[in-house]
Amino acid sequence: MSAGHIAPGGFKELGPLNWVIAKVGARVILAPRFTLFNVLGQHRILFLLWLPYSAALLGALSKLPGRDAELVILRVGHLRDCEYELQQHRRLARTRGVDQQTQAKIFEGPDADGLTDRQRILITATDEFVITRSVSRQTWAQLATHLTKPQLIEFCMLAAQYDGLAATITTLQVPLDFPN
Repeated sequence: MSAGHIAPGGFKELGPLNWVIAKVGARVILAPRFTLFNVLGQHRILFLLWLPYSAALLGALSKLPGRDAELVILRVGHLRDCEYELQQHRRLARTRGVDQQTQAKIFEGPDADGLTDRQRILITATDEFVITRSVSRQTWAQLATHLTKPQLIEFCMLAAQYDGLAATITTLQVPLDFPN
């Protein structure tokens, strides 16, 4: 396994709290190590501030249905060619009702056969957000027919979070949790 620009840390680098969080995270994802946590956790305070925000976008505080969130995350990971993000969220997406066939359509793009109107507009909006750093008026109007105001805000925050995370993962060259 390649070490990347910042090698995954252990107890000494993470400190006791972040080390425990990384260990629990690894158990949750059924991996020997949650490499992202073992890298980001080395900035002890920033990691502790980032973690609840990130968890809120995926957990009980989320206003977007899990399927929608995973569609956006998978599309961002695809657009940014971030295998780490894709590896994590392909697995998570399946637990949230996004099967492998639907995932293939997400990667194909908004014109893929068999997507719902909601899926098409979420993919289109994600593409625009990531590529142009905005969403066109036409796309926004269509998106607004499917999402509430809080969901629209969350869509932007989610796409930005995972776009930034993909850039961070790629730049730091975070090794995969499941190299095979």
